Amino acid sequence: MSIAPATPHASAPAVRLRVPTDEDALTWHRVFDDPEVMEFFGGRRADFSVYEELTARQRRHDAELGYCLWTVLDEEDAVLGFTGAQPWPHTHYGPVGATEIGWRLGRTAWGRGYASAAARITLERLRAAEVGEVVAMIHSRNGRSMAVAERLGMRRAESYDTPRGQEAVCFRLEL
Repeated sequence: MSIAPATPHASAPAVRLRVPTDEDALTWHRVFDDPEVMEFFGGRRADFSVYEELTARQRRHDAELGYCLWTVLDEEDAVLGFTGAQPWPHTHYGPVGATEIGWRLGRTAWGRGYASAAARITLERLRAAEVGEVVAMIHSRNGRSMAVAERLGMRRAESYDTPRGQEAVCFRLEL
């Protein structure tokens, strides 16, 4: 399923979002195989099986909730990464019970407005699904992701210590 692009903001790139396919597991595995991309996610690549499970879980979320972490495609239909929302996946820390918006793009897509453009489409979909509030949990040193959250109008709220002993800042936005 494709989601039509949102009305673009000034100079926002055109992006499309689709429910992740089985093939996207391999593509995400390749696109995210970069120490810089994974710096705030443990610093090393995840096994292919992690992406197989993640894409399958996102298909379930889309079917059950009407939203998920969607695959982000550029103007030429190249996979850039993912952006979307899902229920906060942890029960032992963080904003338990919240809907988390998130994004992860391959290094070649950074700094070009793709994350913000795709996240704006996500917010439109979440409003349509009648989600009342979203959170974004962002590593305290991840300035790029914090800038995206702020461009979306999210406000910095509480902070949490992660199980890895790092600080994550929780941004919130009422829809």
